[in-house]
Amino acid sequence: MGYQLREVSVPILPAGASDIRILHFSDLHLTPHRKKEIADIKSWAALKPDLVISTGDFLAHRDAPIVALNALNELLDIPGLYVFGSNDYYAPMFKNPISYLQKDDGSRKLGAKLPIAEFDAQLKGRGWINLNNRRDSINVNGLTIDVRGTDDAHLELDDYAKVSGKPSGEISIGVTHAPYARVLDGMANDQIDLIFAGHTHGGQVRVPWFGGSKSLTTNCDLPNWRSRGLTKEDGKPWLNVSAGMGYSPFAPIRVFCPSEVSLVTLKTL
Repeated sequence: MGYQLREVSVPILPAGASDIRILHFSDLHLTPHRKKEIADIKSWAALKPDLVISTGDFLAHRDAPIVALNALNELLDIPGLYVFGSNDYYAPMFKNPISYLQKDDGSRKLGAKLPIAEFDAQLKGRGWINLNNRRDSINVNGLTIDVRGTDDAHLELDDYAKVSGKPSGEISIGVTHAPYARVLDGMANDQIDLIFAGHTHGGQVRVPWFGGSKSLTTNCDLPNWRSRGLTKEDGKPWLNVSAGMGYSPFAPIRVFCPSEVSLVTLKTL
């Protein structure tokens, strides 16, 4: 197995409800040449999740949509939610790695446009729900879940105002690619139960630290201590940030930060 399976549980279900197993993946950054990653993705169906959530950056090549659809084929038979990240819209370009450690000045270096509309249509055609600045509901194991999400905040495509409001389901889930404070705060104000995000790559390059390792950056305004895994602040929603499976073709390295996928089990309070 070329990745880490991060398993966590979140106690948010009402009394008497059955557990809900959520497979959360992010930042595949797929190209036709990533045979090992493609095989790993295909293996996830054996985890038998009840719901699949992708927090974006599926793609990293103009021919990646068909590769991603093939890799995800069995998972697309399971109910799913998704949003997009910047690399779903634009192909990656070389950037100075040191720039990730500097303060974000808002400038973006974008590559050629990718065929995202066709890829989106294929995902929706298989029954997955697009949550890019959209809100919906889904029934899983007899529970109605209020689901909402934003488009990529890193490209300032997010518009939480379009989906804000009191949750209508028995539990509520928020989905976003880049976990910027403005998105998390909007969802917290609406008292969402659990938020899923990606984008950070867990820092991608981490340094040894007491009890594990520490990220040097999140590539957004999320605090470094929340760069991967399940975390919570008092009075705010649970947040699960995936460190992702892939990386830019121009930065093919991970240090103390293995590729990962999350299996998040929702349990009763």
